[in-house]
Amino acid sequence: MRRFMFTYFTSDPSSRALCSPMLLSTFSHFSLFHMAANMYVLWSFSSSIVSLLGCEQFIAVYLSAGVISTFVSYVAKMATGRFEPSLGASGAIMTVLAAVCTKMPEAKLAIIFLPMFTFTAGSALKAIIAFDSAGLALGWRLFDHAAHLGGALFGMWYVTYGHELIWKNREPLVKAWHEMRTKNTGKGGGGRSD
Repeated sequence: MRRFMFTYFTSDPSSRALCSPMLLSTFSHFSLFHMAANMYVLWSFSSSIVSLLGCEQFIAVYLSAGVISTFVSYVAKMATGRFEPSLGASGAIMTVLAAVCTKMPEAKLAIIFLPMFTFTAGSALKAIIAFDSAGLALGWRLFDHAAHLGGALFGMWYVTYGHELIWKNREPLVKAWHEMRTKNTGKGGGGRSD
């Protein structure tokens, strides 16, 4: 199982499997603490992002963010020649965090163990981007800083432009999909008719 997990659930541009790990590594974590920290941040921002986007759009953006942040990580690894495998949901979670912070920059946030210190969401986003930019530029290996930056930039872009460009224009594609399913149902294609 270890070889299978390493091949398909960690992202590494030097691996023989390049595409599926871009999504699957989003659901893999190094340790229970790693998963708990990521899930706590996702849980903290989930109600805000779902109220902004709705459930279906949130799922689409989250899965896309996993792939996009991994792609940015691949590009950075190829540029720097550092081919360490990465895993975790933090790139996709950074998309959620950045989207919420972009849409609600004046919202008050706090760190879990230091609730007496509050700051605005806009300030938090700037600090996170500065930290990950420094980490990428200085070659820190604490986190996959490129994936974090890719996720944050995608989240900021999506809530600013992507919703209008992508989500609102999905109707022709969805309609074509339903028509195709309906045609296949009549021909014994096994599809459901709604």
